[in-house]
Amino acid sequence: MKTLILGTRGSDLALVQTRDVAARLGRAHPGLVLEEKIIKTTGDKRLDVSLSAPGSLEKGLFTKELEEALLGGSVHAAVHSLKDLPTEQPPGLIVGAILERADLSDTLASKHAGGWQGLPPEATVATSSLRRKNQLLLLRPDLKVVEIRGNVPTRLRKILDDPALDALVVASAALARLGGDIVPEGLQTTTIEEMLPAPGQGAVAVECREDDKETRAVLAAIHHEPTALCVRAERELLHKLGGGCHMPLGARAVIEDGKLRLLAGLFEADGIRWLSR
Repeated sequence: MKTLILGTRGSDLALVQTRDVAARLGRAHPGLVLEEKIIKTTGDKRLDVSLSAPGSLEKGLFTKELEEALLGGSVHAAVHSLKDLPTEQPPGLIVGAILERADLSDTLASKHAGGWQGLPPEATVATSSLRRKNQLLLLRPDLKVVEIRGNVPTRLRKILDDPALDALVVASAALARLGGDIVPEGLQTTTIEEMLPAPGQGAVAVECREDDKETRAVLAAIHHEPTALCVRAERELLHKLGGGCHMPLGARAVIEDGKLRLLAGLFEADGIRWLSR
């Protein structure tokens, strides 16, 4: 194989992740020509759709068009944030590689110091995630949690510019990948240690056609099996529960002393239901 075309969304974060994949592949396969093809997904077009309300657009909101491009042959592989990838893939597609996981925590970007404890009474926090919303309200029942859409830089700017908003919850990995300058002056970031992440959060997946043995062989060089084992456990739990990517499930799997340990909870409106500890 001389050329590999990577399909990607056009957001800043998606492009950073895709270029990281390309850089890893370039190091593993000198001489391989790597190209990227930007594909707009339904989630990018439909900013009016609530991500916290289950509906007909819930599954594959950020992946469907990329998978169609794969099946149609216009790209060889597609790069995804794993937490956006439905647990059931279309026939003929597989995950060819999962990169080593980045920080899987959530971060509060706030106008106030002191993390979630430092938010003023009845502060307004923005998130598009029901999982994050319900966990925040368990920590601080007085908070007002509102929906927000847009890419990460847009959301951060909205918090700073809107006097009605106090803070935003965002994946720590997204901030790290986009670089320290992405957080505008006037916002402070604090890891929310008490919050369980989404299944697969912090991991990047590269999807390809199952029958494309050449691409699968190329991708194998950047696959990180310990990460794959952990995210597989988290996503299998999500699958068994019949949930989509936006189910309020928190899950964190780690390998300790040769054993995989999974901590998970379903964060429902009336409290938490522990599923695995």
